Amino acid sequence: MKLDFEYGNGLMSAQLPDSTDIFIPGETVADPPCLPQDWDSLYQATLDSIRHPIGMEPLGQLAGPGKAVVFVIPDIVKGGNQPTSHRKVAIRACLDELYAQGVEKKDVLLLFSNGLHPRATVPEMKTILGQELFDEFYPSGQITSHDSEDYEHLVDLGFTPQGDHVIMNKYVYDADIAILIGHTQGNPYGGYSGGYKHCATGISHWRSISAHHVPQVMHRQDFVPVSTSSVMRDKFDQQGMWMEEKMGKKFFCCDAVLDTKSRQIVIHSGYAKEMQPISWKIADQRTYVHWAEKKYDVVVFGMPVNFHYGDGMGTNPIQMMQALSAQVIRHKRVLSDRCVFIVSSVCDGYFHDQRWPYLRELYEMFQHDYMNTLADMNRYGEYFATKEEYIRQYRFANAFHPFHGFSMMSCGHIAEMNTSAIYIVGAREPGLARGMGLKTRATFEEALEDAMKKYVGPNPNILALPKTFTTTSVHLCMKDPSQNSAPIAGHPCGG
Repeated sequence: MKLDFEYGNGLMSAQLPDSTDIFIPGETVADPPCLPQDWDSLYQATLDSIRHPIGMEPLGQLAGPGKAVVFVIPDIVKGGNQPTSHRKVAIRACLDELYAQGVEKKDVLLLFSNGLHPRATVPEMKTILGQELFDEFYPSGQITSHDSEDYEHLVDLGFTPQGDHVIMNKYVYDADIAILIGHTQGNPYGGYSGGYKHCATGISHWRSISAHHVPQVMHRQDFVPVSTSSVMRDKFDQQGMWMEEKMGKKFFCCDAVLDTKSRQIVIHSGYAKEMQPISWKIADQRTYVHWAEKKYDVVVFGMPVNFHYGDGMGTNPIQMMQALSAQVIRHKRVLSDRCVFIVSSVCDGYFHDQRWPYLRELYEMFQHDYMNTLADMNRYGEYFATKEEYIRQYRFANAFHPFHGFSMMSCGHIAEMNTSAIYIVGAREPGLARGMGLKTRATFEEALEDAMKKYVGPNPNILALPKTFTTTSVHLCMKDPSQNSAPIAGHPCGG
């Protein structure tokens, strides 16, 4: 069969055996039904949620004249930007409820929770919020992005009982009401976005994030395959609850479980500790897809240039490794022990130095000084994370924070740990891929032929994943949960 896979800004064709299985999120297995997607229906569902929250008082009871409110809003990386996106609807519904109780507009701040991601540009602010909210708050200076290096607007909360150093945004700490607008969407880091993951990664500091986005957490057996039963997830919860304890208030969460097209399936509000498990139970139906009837020896997919973290991700070798590892983390349950990945990427040397100003230097360091695996680079984490010029570019030039590169490298090693080989197809600078330990071939067919000779034999089970990075991913599982690789007791999909 002939299939097309993402490659650069276009597609690359592959001729694969007719026995190849194909999975496309939301198409091969339908998502659970979403809510009606007209504004009025979504607004009413959101309003019902914030008036009947789980585990805490309704938003209206928290509000009142003179109360300062901060909305903590996910950045552009996830959540959808359609006119009826959860962010747009939820912010408006919460504002109407707050205003009805006497909160004044001047006491509201919209804060993007970008964490170590780039601070939002003005066009991104408009895209995320929509023109109406943007016009309402931007001219008066009431929209900003978290700055994890702005120590005048950070609060050091000390250490959790587990030893994690928690530093958080001062605007949120000082607010009378802190509203987390979140998305319960499948994520390779700890199972889901939203809930306490939102605050633990979005409004904190690299020292807080270094407690969980590092090899000693990400290379544990409980991290792959992805689940909510991992040390990483525990650390998100511990840090979020530590923030609440030190603030003297709970976050008011308004989270939507989203489908493949980022449409709202259900909306829950309230106390994250009690709300998360309820959201996860519904999200599991969309995210952990019990579909596979056999383990796969070869997985084929493609990388566009621009996805998830932005332009250049599909050509930048360190970001490529993170993307490869994310597929291992999500789909480990259906992969054989000898599994090989075959992936198209232009891999042309475009690092996007403005967005990731430090990754070219990281890549060059990895080629020297006894660097055998990506985890060996972790010892340079603090050196890069405190490098002044990279910090300035994060703060003032919409770049990623330099420590973010180390979380990517920690993740990137997972692909090497869990595959027999990874082939990059169509690389224009193949040496860059080989410098990360990847194999290179000109075509899918050549890569498959080589893999059959060396790793998987003449009749491998092949899984094709078109649209891997252009749709919202799922976590693939075996139809029979007992057959999942690395099963975890008590998890609804066995692992």
